[in-house]
Amino acid sequence: MRLAIYDDYRLGTVDTVARTITPVAIDTEPGDPDPFGAGWWVRLCRDLTEGAKLPVIGEPLSLADVTLRAPVLNPGKVIAAASNYGAHIAEMRDKVLPRSGVTGQAWLLDFDVFLKAPSSIVGPDDQIVLPHDVVAEGQEIHHEGELAIVIGRAGHRIAEEDALGHVFGYLIGLDMTVRGNGDRSRRKSYPSFTPLGPWVTTLDDAGDWHELSIELDVNGEVRQQVSCANMLVPVPGIVAYASKVMTLEPGDVILTGAPPGVGPITDGDTVHVRIDRLGELRLPVVTEAIAGN
Repeated sequence: MRLAIYDDYRLGTVDTVARTITPVAIDTEPGDPDPFGAGWWVRLCRDLTEGAKLPVIGEPLSLADVTLRAPVLNPGKVIAAASNYGAHIAEMRDKVLPRSGVTGQAWLLDFDVFLKAPSSIVGPDDQIVLPHDVVAEGQEIHHEGELAIVIGRAGHRIAEEDALGHVFGYLIGLDMTVRGNGDRSRRKSYPSFTPLGPWVTTLDDAGDWHELSIELDVNGEVRQQVSCANMLVPVPGIVAYASKVMTLEPGDVILTGAPPGVGPITDGDTVHVRIDRLGELRLPVVTEAIAGN
């Protein structure tokens, strides 16, 4: 199943062959442009992971006629994995960190997890907005196309062998980042710095995570191209590791780490990222508009 949120936060299942979305029923009708009352989404992640079904309540709509929202609503946590591809660690050590003037922070090259602000999430039909002050200071802002996870079943200290039983589905994520010194969470939490979409694909349709491949291009130039099988810590290991230090809750999002090929984006660019069986995101890049500038 491919589950999308669209228009005024309606819910639908996606047929990628017919390019349609079919409205489905939930316990509480959303129909509210304010997405913060998102308890229905959290319950849905939990219930569908447990095997619940969604009844169809309308005729299929063309995807071209709807606005796709981020396919998650107000998650309690956005967790991101760092340094999870060997070639990315090498490019950070040899090129990116020296060029960004980062010194004395060798820990940045070690695998770990950190938190991003949920307010950084945007959807497939949104833009990546570059912070005005960061651009003015000449700092690089990089794309990182990644496999993302939505948690469906809560758990603390989850065993790695049980981890996939806690996963609701997969989606495409971008972990945008300002390069430089300082805390990752601060540099990665600006509005629009976590594009997600285009929908959540459940495990039965996504297949094995290690058979998925990521490809990202900027203005048609391929920059990132990798198999998820190259992760240093596999998807079950990331879930298990994160759950040791925080309780994972339904609806939480986990980004699984940047593949090699990260690079700067600027105003006017278009970032296009694809993952097998999960779809694609294509987002324009703009600089934040500040009154008086």
